[in-house]
Amino acid sequence: MKLGLSLGYSGRHLDIPMQRIALAEALGYDSVWTAEAYGSDAWTPLAFIAAHTRSIRLGTAIQQIAGRPPVMAAMQAATVDALAGGDRVIIGLGMSGPQIVEGWYGQPWGRPYYRLKDYVAIIRKTLRREVVSHDGREIALPFAGEGAMGIGKPLKSILHMNPHIPIWLGTGTETMVRLTGEIADGWLPLRMTPEYVPKARAWLAAGARKSGRGLDALDAQSGVQVHITDDVQTAIDAGKPNAALYIGGMGHKTLNFHKHMMIERGFGDAAERIQELYLAGRKDEATAAVPDEFIDEAALLGPKERIRKRYRDWVDAGFTGLTVGANQDEAVRFMAELAGLNQRA
Repeated sequence: MKLGLSLGYSGRHLDIPMQRIALAEALGYDSVWTAEAYGSDAWTPLAFIAAHTRSIRLGTAIQQIAGRPPVMAAMQAATVDALAGGDRVIIGLGMSGPQIVEGWYGQPWGRPYYRLKDYVAIIRKTLRREVVSHDGREIALPFAGEGAMGIGKPLKSILHMNPHIPIWLGTGTETMVRLTGEIADGWLPLRMTPEYVPKARAWLAAGARKSGRGLDALDAQSGVQVHITDDVQTAIDAGKPNAALYIGGMGHKTLNFHKHMMIERGFGDAAERIQELYLAGRKDEATAAVPDEFIDEAALLGPKERIRKRYRDWVDAGFTGLTVGANQDEAVRFMAELAGLNQRA
């Protein structure tokens, strides 16, 4: 089992925990992952981390595709990869949601399936140093739409890029997971738990077959929060405000992928109640409405023996890796022990 370290995105102040990243690298962690919402971006911290590490892979989980054209995503990835010595970058992509896409980036939501498919195709062309032209359903290069002068020129990268930089997709719905299996090198599941994986893996396998591959051609790396404690209830309660934020407020009332995933996992009534309370401004009540089981089944919380037993569920589910979210060095070390990593720290 490969392990990644999740950093997420920074809050009010930029924080890159280099000491913990260095520990993870020394313990044999495979990757470190940054994210973006509408504050810190995902790529700049990776350049900083690259300068202070030697071998750990550098991934975005996720880079929002509305935030930059696909050729710029390829340029950023190839630049960081070159600075890091090569073969260290993973391009993790995702759609975000229409509130951010249209409200923050000023981009149309459009047709997410075709937009993501076009985006990945253009990145691959760019990395291979092809003369990039693309006649997609959502993205076309050169641009020939309203306002175009009609003199756009297909170009190829000046930089000799690493053509083998892998692309992983952060997806959760059936249609998008199938697309992941078809076009991506890896899958970053959306709030996935071991119990839900068999159904989702069938979607992934169907997509892989469409491109003539098997599941063994793809990485599948889920995220999991890890906290070592004798007080399981307090650890569960600590995860509820963030869950309420995403289920209740990270998306429109009629289109919220985090709420949809909660419903898929069998918590439909709770999901509706959390969103109702959150959108009414009753955030404390929304937090209290998050079921204990919803937090507990998607995390590794409690004493070490409890975590050890529950870790087997994630291994048996067929994940190739886990991205660990932890604010304890002890938890980072213990996960390396469970995964049997070649520890040097």
